[in-house]
Amino acid sequence: SAKIRGISAHFLIKNVYGDVNFIFQQDLELCDDPQFILGGATRTDICQGALGDCWLLAAIASLTLNEKLLHRVVPHGQSFQDDYAGIFHFQFWQFGEWVDIVIDDRLPVKDGELMFVHSAEGNEFWSALIEKAYAKLNGSYEALSGGSTTEGFEDFTGGVSEMYELRKPPRDLYRIISKALERGSLLGCSIDITSTFDMEAVTFKKLVKGHAYSVTGLRQVNFRGDLERLIRIRNPWGQVEWTGAWSDNSSEWDEIDPTEREDLCLQMEDGEFWMSFKEFLRQFSRLEICNLTPDALSDDGLSHWNTIQFHGSWRRGSTAGGCRNHPNTFWINPQYKITLLEEDDDPEDDEVACSFLVALLQKDRRRYRRQGQDMHTIGFAVYEVRTEQGCQNVHLKKNFFLSHSSCARSETFINLREVSARLRLPPGEYLIVPSTFEPSKEADFVLRVFTEKQSETEELDDEISADLEEEEEITEDDIDDSFKSMFAQLAGEDMEISVHELRTILNRVNIVIIITDIVQFLSCCEVVLCNSSTLQKDGSARLGLVEFQILWNKIRKWLVIYRQFDLDKSGTMSSYEMRLAVESAGFKLNNRLNQILVARYAENEVIDFDNFICCLVKLEAMFSMSLLFL
Repeated sequence: SAKIRGISAHFLIKNVYGDVNFIFQQDLELCDDPQFILGGATRTDICQGALGDCWLLAAIASLTLNEKLLHRVVPHGQSFQDDYAGIFHFQFWQFGEWVDIVIDDRLPVKDGELMFVHSAEGNEFWSALIEKAYAKLNGSYEALSGGSTTEGFEDFTGGVSEMYELRKPPRDLYRIISKALERGSLLGCSIDITSTFDMEAVTFKKLVKGHAYSVTGLRQVNFRGDLERLIRIRNPWGQVEWTGAWSDNSSEWDEIDPTEREDLCLQMEDGEFWMSFKEFLRQFSRLEICNLTPDALSDDGLSHWNTIQFHGSWRRGSTAGGCRNHPNTFWINPQYKITLLEEDDDPEDDEVACSFLVALLQKDRRRYRRQGQDMHTIGFAVYEVRTEQGCQNVHLKKNFFLSHSSCARSETFINLREVSARLRLPPGEYLIVPSTFEPSKEADFVLRVFTEKQSETEELDDEISADLEEEEEITEDDIDDSFKSMFAQLAGEDMEISVHELRTILNRVNIVIIITDIVQFLSCCEVVLCNSSTLQKDGSARLGLVEFQILWNKIRKWLVIYRQFDLDKSGTMSSYEMRLAVESAGFKLNNRLNQILVARYAENEVIDFDNFICCLVKLEAMFSMSLLFL
């Protein structure tokens, strides 16, 4: 048997059975004639076991309805017979790319039965093996407990999901469904349950509560002098069908043109049925749409979204600013600009607007469950940016957000892996700001933008640059006599100060120009001498009188900046203000470099004067060195 820790032994032992009487067995040991897929992959192959991953199983069941998508996840040609090597492989979409997961054929067994997913056919194993592969992708079986069906859908298709409550549908829902079907999207609908007794309960018109239906078509027919909107629904069970208006045997079909009726491919007792769109909104509770990306569509004739994606991160102290409720830090979140160029082509809509989807997905959070972490609460806001505000390649600062309201946002901040929203805005430039609800929450994320028409997108980030002042030109005649006297007394006969002497001098001389309570900054002197070429004119790592005066002047200038951003006069500066403070000192840095500086020089999200000086000296040295090679 394999090592138990490979599938999270603690979870299996304590949370599932409470004992250790289970082993891993090969499929060949479980039955005489194991089959990978027997008679085609169907929803009856997926029976839940002891693990609470019904959300995943529902997604796998839906996948069986689309053979081409199924074969992307479960590649052809695998079996227990031909050239069998004891391994299988599956493909899943993960944050912008398809990854291949290889597993062996050993599955967890207790008392001779599979512990988790199994097929109704005792010798069929594809569903148990795909669950094991997905558990490997996420770090353990334990990580699969609890989730959203749309999460599984996205990992099986690479698409982006959106959900609509049919009790309060958008006014253009019919158009949304029509365009989704044109693009080959996967659509599902369901009826909410009010209690566990409602699960799989059948209504008097033969609709099943808590059951996943598929939406497969839309049509408009001439009926009693008006156009009637119809929607086609499929029940994966293939037997229980709607018996209300426009059902297979209803009288409404007798009142439309026979050619039109034949064109709708009316078939009896096949699990697929028509109903009026108005009735659909009354009978069903929820509609989910999984929009597929171009690489998942096999039919070149289908129209599709234009897709752009960005990979980003929230880091404590530098880019994890929280939501708009935190105005002092919200601006430090990553920012992305989208330029909507063309309005939608919709003859029935007079509004000049561009449709697009924004989807924010947090990465790898299931893997961290074993460390006691879970999904963060995430969302995003959208701001209009007028051309005259000139936001090209500039990370917008706090004042912009204090004076502008968002023009759109995610419907809510929620602790799901992905939050998405369909938006319609006039052509123009917009800023998308993804964030966690609370500041200082760390995570990596993917931001995807799907547009109907061509658009331009870019991350707003400052270009790296430095405004280095020309080297200060002073002579000994420019230096104050009292400063000269102090220097002569402390420098010794050679009239030069080494690193150790400098530290001693600055510790002994209590100069109020610096700050009375902060003497730790003296440790930066060694960094000054080792890194600042502008202070070591002869390369000796020792300071003469003029060099010491130049150092002193720099520290005085940086002290003014430090005090400016020490807002609460505590003697420390918030790491969230690091970006502005460094910029005030003449250095423009991008998000990545700001993250590195905060990680290096901040402690508990604050920066003291010592570290601030060390940081500026290091930056000055690096930019000075780079200029030598230009």
